Parts: sequence; structure tokens; C-alpha cells
Amino acid sequence: MHKIILGPMEGVLDYGLRSILTSINRYDLCITEFVRVVDQLLPKKVFYRTAPELLNHDNFINKTPIRIQLLGNDENWLSENAARAIELGSKGVDLNFGCPAKTVNKNKGGAILLKEPETVYKITNKVKKDHPDHHISAKIRLGWDSHDRFKDLIFALDNAKVDSITIHARTKKDGYKPENIDWSKIAQAKSWTDIPLIANGEVWNKKDAVNCFETSQTHTLMLCRGAFQLPNLANTIKFNEPIIAWNQVINLLIEYASFPIEKDKGLYFSNRAKQWLTYLRHQYNEAQELFEKVKD
Repeated sequence: MHKIILGPMEGVLDYGLRSILTSINRYDLCITEFVRVVDQLLPKKVFYRTAPELLNHDNFINKTPIRIQLLGNDENWLSENAARAIELGSKGVDLNFGCPAKTVNKNKGGAILLKEPETVYKITNKVKKDHPDHHISAKIRLGWDSHDRFKDLIFALDNAKVDSITIHARTKKDGYKPENIDWSKIAQAKSWTDIPLIANGEVWNKKDAVNCFETSQTHTLMLCRGAFQLPNLANTIKFNEPIIAWNQVINLLIEYASFPIEKDKGLYFSNRAKQWLTYLRHQYNEAQELFEKVKD
């Protein structure tokens, strides 16, 4: 059976949504929103805030293992913080080289490092060498503004001996344009490395997933925006489960609003609920009607 990972979406797939989505799907792994690493060993509370699941006795969420994602450019501090994440129960760590956000890139984090395969190697080699018994994964795109250094990136990660590579099959410049998705590049990368590759990008339904698996020649898929738009997407792919009904989605929205958070609950959940509805309305007409009522 194919494996499916619930991937990170900064500012979107938080603990509340991970809890809900893993309760109605059989995901094989969850990867958190990124923890930004600059020049210090972060306190434990930072990791617990990002992943309250780590406070569970088994460090799982609805029987799904959790992995912390780290973002930064200093290999030493990334390795130190990887050690802390693992100590607290993270099932290895994921290293972010794909985030396209301008605020992240201007601080030399995320996708900007796709320009520098040597830096990607330096980071991943250090983290893997320091934590050889733990799963170290990396998430990349096909490149910054072209595919010219894609092969170099794969070779860098291969030489660093990471345990798996998730490939969002677009460049940073492509953003999220559907016409630019190129899963065939993942299949091409399979000829350059024996490291397991995970396909990511532009999977919204089971048909897309089947096409992605066939084109990329991979056995594992990471869902991000698609999981947000169709709440039981993973199970429709894995088990041919019917699309979840709107009345059940309403219950999920209500459940989401019940999760305790540190921030002001009214503003936070008002914005988060609207954000979720903007995705749900692509799948459900009723979501559009509800969004119109609450958007102001």
C-alpha cells in the first residue's frame, strides 16, 4: 500500500488541524509547521508550542507519528536543535529547503538555499552525521527559478546520506501555479539516488494521486493544501473512501474551534476558520455560502 504523509503548511496546519485530520484519516506520518532556528538552542517550550503532541506519553497524535521540521541556515545550531527535538520525542527531524515565503527567504532560509547545493549538503551532512540513528529528511523544490541545479541538489542530499527527500515538483518561481507542476522530475531524480523520494504538490483528489504515483514512480505522497481542501483526502486515496459529507465537515469546524490556544481565541479562530473555508469552498458549495456569511 502507498504511504501518505500529512505535510507542513506554515500558519495553516497547526496542532488543531493535525489532530482533526489524523482522527479521520490513516496518515503514516505528520510533519509540523517549521521551527525557525537562528543562533541558539531553543527552549523546550518552543517545540511544545509547535507540537503539543510531544507531550503525549507516546509522542503520537491519533496513532500517527510526529516529526518536527526545522528551518535555518546554520548547520551547527540546526543540529543542536535537532537533538532537542529528538530528545523530546520527534521521530527524527525534517529540514526545510522549500519554503517560498519572502520573509523567510530574505533571511536566508527555506527555498533561497536551493541556489546553494553546497550549503544544503553542509547542513544535511552535519545533522545526519550527528544523529545517525534517527530519520533525517529534507524537503526541497526543483530549484529557485529553474531546474538547472536540481541534479546538484539531489547529489548533495545523496552525499549527505539523508533518509528521505520530499520533492515539491515546482520551482520557487513557479509558486503554486498548477500548470507548472512536473512530477516527472521526481522520476528522473530516482536515477540519481537510491534515497526514498516523496512526491508533493497539486494533489487534490484520488485521480491526481494515481497520476502522481504513476508519473513520479514513487510510493509515498505528501499532502498539504489538498488535505486542507478535502478533509478525508488521504483515506479516499488509500481506501477509496467516499468524500466526507458537508454536515460532517461542519462538525470538524466546530471541533477545531474547541481547541485551546495561547493566542486570543476569538480573533485567531475567526481568521483560521475563514482560512479553512477558503479552501473548503473549492470542494463544497455550502462552504462558499458559509464563507459569505462570516467573511466580514
